[in-house]
Amino acid sequence: MEHRKQRLRLNQKPNHAGLLLRNLATSVVLYETVRTTKKRAKVVVPLVHKLITLAKTKEPREAIRAINAIVLHENASKKLIEVLKPRYSSRTSGYTRITPVGARLGDGAELVTLELMDRDVEAAEAPAKEKKSKAAKNVSATSKDEAAKTATPAA
Repeated sequence: MEHRKQRLRLNQKPNHAGLLLRNLATSVVLYETVRTTKKRAKVVVPLVHKLITLAKTKEPREAIRAINAIVLHENASKKLIEVLKPRYSSRTSGYTRITPVGARLGDGAELVTLELMDRDVEAAEAPAKEKKSKAAKNVSATSKDEAAKTATPAA
């Protein structure tokens, strides 16, 4: 009997679904936030939790081998070992958060944002703010130069 054997699955061929999950898990690890459908997010969360737990519990040599069997980018295993392992050292579970975003325009599928907990949002936004502030300084500097040039001949 198959009682209490429920499991989350994607409605695709097994090879395609498996590769899609590996790609999605790799993207979550590398970028820490991904926008996807609700079903895909629910299916990939256990895989992401497994990757983080592998990085935390095994020796680095064994963890890298186990992680590289799943993820598709070499920097993902490096990030798991060097960045995410210390970040989640005190947390036993609950590494991800699923936030509803709305519906996709084309087919109305429910979209969610899948993100890692405790990620440094300010550090990610700092370069963007820095670029804006530099652009604002350049604009103000050029306007001062132009004002000085126009003021000089009039004086």
